[in-house]
Amino acid sequence: MATAGFFYTALIFLCSFAAVCFAKLAKTGLDSLRQRPGEKPEKSDGRDEKSDKPQPVYYIVEKKRARRASYGRPREIKFSDDK
Repeated sequence: MATAGFFYTALIFLCSFAAVCFAKLAKTGLDSLRQRPGEKPEKSDGRDEKSDKPQPVYYIVEKKRARRASYGRPREIKFSDDK
């Protein structure tokens, strides 16, 4: 009984794997048919063709906090049960 269960589990896995691979290959094939090899894709990134000058890049740098040289004496906390 356990052997049959393992067989059916492996069969379901292989069928699912084959279906996913087939779907990916079909999508890749359809995408290649939509775009003709002679056509150039249109630029629609919002930049002008005249301004090929690269835009400046800004980085945000956070300062690391310095560790304290010495720590103060720990405070004592008292809890009151008189409430």
